[in-house]
Amino acid sequence: MTLIVFDMDGTLLNSQSKISPFTSETLALLRKNNIAYTIATGRTLQAALSPLTDDEFNRSMVLKNGAVIWEPSSQGYSHHHLLTPNDVLEVLGAFTAQDLTPFVFSLESGEHHAVYHAALKDDFEKKLANLFESERQLPLQPLGAMPEDAHVINISAMGPLEQIQPVIEFVAHQPHLVAYSGVAIKAQGLAWLDVHHSEGSKANGVRHVAERQGYEEVIAFGDGDNDISLFEFATESYAMDNADQELKDIATRIIGHHDEDGVALFLRDRFNL
Repeated sequence: MTLIVFDMDGTLLNSQSKISPFTSETLALLRKNNIAYTIATGRTLQAALSPLTDDEFNRSMVLKNGAVIWEPSSQGYSHHHLLTPNDVLEVLGAFTAQDLTPFVFSLESGEHHAVYHAALKDDFEKKLANLFESERQLPLQPLGAMPEDAHVINISAMGPLEQIQPVIEFVAHQPHLVAYSGVAIKAQGLAWLDVHHSEGSKANGVRHVAERQGYEEVIAFGDGDNDISLFEFATESYAMDNADQELKDIATRIIGHHDEDGVALFLRDRFNL
């Protein structure tokens, strides 16, 4: 059996963070032909569900870059890799040393997510906070309100690359942690950063789903460095035209741009839809 796995931002979704009508029609054709598909994304559950509502994503979803797996059938998480309290303290210390404002993503009771953050200093941090709260429906709370036993999924930040890079280097020397990063606002020289438990990769999340549900072949689509582990695991891997060069270098093939229905056009040809 084959499982198709989509990254969301920069891959399945267009630059308006939506599934285009043509891509939606293509997903319907996959369902008609009994071809299974799901997502592996850096988004939380709330942020992922909104763009997917009309396209029957009812299989196990790999979220937060593999840190958690959501089961639509049971409306609960089946698998997760969380940061330990010591991990959290170490990462927060690394962020503070570089004057980065941390956004701490937590899994709360009732299977909900929350975000705890330090004082917001810059306009781009305020815009990021607004994105989390309004568009992605994540309740924001001050970092001081985070309980000591919080179930922390990841810690994120946005800032100048020269402040982000030392944290990436710090994480590289911690075998139990992994950092993902990329360009956030190119004109301002800003980058984004996510730090997770090293076992919480997209590859491990998709492997867990595939082995448990009997998928022998995985076809993956992506655009960023958090898709590298997934591409290394997948049977076939396809990088978007807008993807990072590092991902293109290991892809089976490079396909069209995410704003030009690249995934959908490829799927129609690949499966004769």
